[in-house]
Amino acid sequence: MHPFRRCSDQFVAGGCIRPSVLIQALRLYKPHWRCGLNGVIPLLSGLVLEPLAWLQTALYSKRLAQIQPPDDPVVVIGHWRSGTTYLHQLLASDPAAATARNAFTVAPQVALILKPLIVGFLNRIMSVHRPIDAVPWSALDPQEDEIGLVRLTLDTNMAGVAFPRCYPRCFRRYVLASTASFRRELVRFTKLTWLHDGVGKSHLVIKNSAHTARVLLLLQLYPNARFVLLKRDPIASIRSLVQVKQLLGGLMGFQAVPDQVRQVEETVAAHAELMGAFEASRAQIPPEQLVEVAYTDLMASPITTVERIYRDLGIGGWQRARSSVQARATQAENYHPSPVKLNPAAEQRLQELMAQQPPHP
Repeated sequence: MHPFRRCSDQFVAGGCIRPSVLIQALRLYKPHWRCGLNGVIPLLSGLVLEPLAWLQTALYSKRLAQIQPPDDPVVVIGHWRSGTTYLHQLLASDPAAATARNAFTVAPQVALILKPLIVGFLNRIMSVHRPIDAVPWSALDPQEDEIGLVRLTLDTNMAGVAFPRCYPRCFRRYVLASTASFRRELVRFTKLTWLHDGVGKSHLVIKNSAHTARVLLLLQLYPNARFVLLKRDPIASIRSLVQVKQLLGGLMGFQAVPDQVRQVEETVAAHAELMGAFEASRAQIPPEQLVEVAYTDLMASPITTVERIYRDLGIGGWQRARSSVQARATQAENYHPSPVKLNPAAEQRLQELMAQQPPHP
């Protein structure tokens, strides 16, 4: 990979982390000295922006205290690599939909006061495609909340990506469980998202696979939250996630990336725990606030699928949104996904472990 492209990808994926978050992470987990260069961009960019983060807090503290984002956000959940990104892109193409975008998640602590500068800067430095899967992206493309939350708090799934040898520990600590601090940061992040992208918009779209295990927390914060659950063949999504974790670990990890067999074992276990957590909370979601979407249906009939989501969840304005959603779906027709293939030992272990799993609902 060209050095400049690697640096730009590191910046978008893990730059601008607040220094207090980075210090906490380095104290809790053991970075390896050979991965030290991966910390240069997060450290320097975070330090440079910290005074401006204080300024944004001072300027927006009253508005953040008063603002009330919609209490019925549309939350896209489901295991990673299950089509959540594609659905997020389609839903966020609606001109009436607000969402977290790359220009926000890269540095939410300053995104309100530096919005035009960040958009212009990212459009100049970002690679044409995401480094993990060749999906086209830009500064204003929608992005997963967890990517922005990690800039503000360690209590995210991204901690296990940055410290890949601690992934199970981080997953259980930050995804299957949550803290009062994370709850505060999530509320703040959602308010910042609405301020950043919500002007003139009617509804909020959130995409975060980690929220699959946080349904009860979301319902506590937003009782009318509407959920879209993506469902894909577990073997396919786990295989793809293992590859993504390997790529991200090499790009932004502070520890050596585990071999694929270990990654398979940990990812299979985490998949069962994530979906188990969702099933345990499913009964708390009012039936009219949940839609389940099969990955195969989304890929085969994206417009029909999105129209069903609008209808079943009571999202207004489908006729207005349809042309924009269609344009985004047409754009995606030219997408050629990167091949997903594990080494033979890892693939065999994946098949063995999944054969022991109970049938997928």
